[in-house]
Amino acid sequence: MLQHKALRVALGLALVLAVMSVADGRGFRRHLSLEREISTLGSRNQKLTEDNRALLDEIDAMRKDPKALERAAREELGFVKPGEVIINVE
Repeated sequence: MLQHKALRVALGLALVLAVMSVADGRGFRRHLSLEREISTLGSRNQKLTEDNRALLDEIDAMRKDPKALERAAREELGFVKPGEVIINVE
């Protein structure tokens, strides 16, 4: 009988602590929020790493391949060769 009462008190206390953890902004909800943020930042970090790799590859191509440099100058800066005519079609 005493063991049953002690067990009920322990379960009741555990339930109260669990509810407090969920209800407290610094408890379980905060933990879940931080886990989601870690996941989001990890994905963003991976995307930025891929973008950096692509930019480094582009820089390397421009240093080694004159055609890549010419393409970038034409597309990004609007450079044209003498005698060329640019026609913009919208």
